[in-house]
Amino acid sequence: MAMNYHNYNSSSRFEMVVEIANIALDEFKTHHISRNYTGLVQRYYQLVEEDYGDPRATRFPLMEHPMFTFGMVAIYLSWVLVIGPLFMRDRKPFQLRRTLVIYNAFQVALSGYMFYEHLMAGWLNYYNLKCQPVDYSDSPSSKRMLNLCYLYYLSKLTEFADTMFFVLRKKSSQITWLHVYHHSVTPLETWVLVKFLAGGNATFPNLLNNFVHVCMYFYYMMAAMGPEYAKFLWWKKYMTELQIAQFVLCIFHTLRALFSNQCQFSKFISALLLLNASIFFCLFMNFYMQSYRKTKAAQQLQQQQLQQKQLNATPCKADDNNNTAMLAQKLKAN
Repeated sequence: MAMNYHNYNSSSRFEMVVEIANIALDEFKTHHISRNYTGLVQRYYQLVEEDYGDPRATRFPLMEHPMFTFGMVAIYLSWVLVIGPLFMRDRKPFQLRRTLVIYNAFQVALSGYMFYEHLMAGWLNYYNLKCQPVDYSDSPSSKRMLNLCYLYYLSKLTEFADTMFFVLRKKSSQITWLHVYHHSVTPLETWVLVKFLAGGNATFPNLLNNFVHVCMYFYYMMAAMGPEYAKFLWWKKYMTELQIAQFVLCIFHTLRALFSNQCQFSKFISALLLLNASIFFCLFMNFYMQSYRKTKAAQQLQQQQLQQKQLNATPCKADDNNNTAMLAQKLKAN
């Protein structure tokens, strides 16, 4: 029996939860008898898609089933962790200077366009910053946001190239656990966005992320242009702080929707958004603190080495002065 979650009001939420639990239990009993657990997972997904899926999303490629996206993430991880390092093991790192400039310029333009579209499709004109439910209608503004969410999903697939370029250039220090986790999870998250939540509060993190990516890829583009542009990259230290601020805003925005009785946006989805933003906040804060400690330790080591050089130079200078004085005395005696 299919249920339409979008038509449920707050008074029937408890009955909806009970009905979902009963359906899930019945399906489990049916498939447990035949030990067909793969079929059970497929059946669960079918029920979720029927009850909560946005039928408008079916017209987009790769939206029919999540396994396509899972497969691309698996290929990405295989390349980054196994195939790529083996391929580059006995090879010199590629420079890819022109390729990186073009790629990062493309990402700047794409992120800037999506940031503009997020504003025009809702957040500047129609959306309520305090709380905005998802609009599943066929209105022009709703369709515009749906198309934008799909473009945002595709953009996360193109960002796989970030790590692939690191592998080809043998920049293993850049391939951190945070980097790989971030690029593996976001395509899955954005697939869910298009399939079930194309609009409303769920797009607020996208708006912030697009702005951050304009700044980030612009920095990468200038860095790829060569060392002569290094003097213009003094704001590198602020990039991680900007990313942390992004998640702080997401957390506060989601908390308000989660604990507001007037907000009609799904509490369950708000809780997931809060969990996701909190995880990334902790990961980026940990990365920031580790980088800060490494930078501070490097500065202290450099200062100690400079002091040691000065101490070593002082006796030599004193010896030179003594030798000069003794020579002067001998000359005077003669």
